[in-house]
Amino acid sequence: MNTFSERLIAIVPLALVAACGSSPSSTASNGETMIYASSARSPSSIANCLEDRLSSVHESRNGNSMELVVGSRSDASYLVTLIPSGSGSVIRVTHGASTSDDPPEPELRFDVARCTT
Repeated sequence: MNTFSERLIAIVPLALVAACGSSPSSTASNGETMIYASSARSPSSIANCLEDRLSSVHESRNGNSMELVVGSRSDASYLVTLIPSGSGSVIRVTHGASTSDDPPEPELRFDVARCTT
């Protein structure tokens, strides 16, 4: 595989996450998907990266998928679901039950983009 193809494959998930970044947080209601993207990285690799970048991350497993609660377990700001796929992972981020945006949504989107490429 040539360098151009490798770069193109590496940038596609970032472009998908960036495309999701255009909607403001005021439109994301509880349970509504904020980010839906795919990555060549494994769910555990993405989870480790997000745990390093974000505070108050609680990990759990639900079958093959991993769920990361960002914020308080009982009052989560965000829920990140990482589902294994044949070529890596599918990432789904929803706004949690909390009215808090801790971390702020732009920071969360940036961290997800960094951890999925």
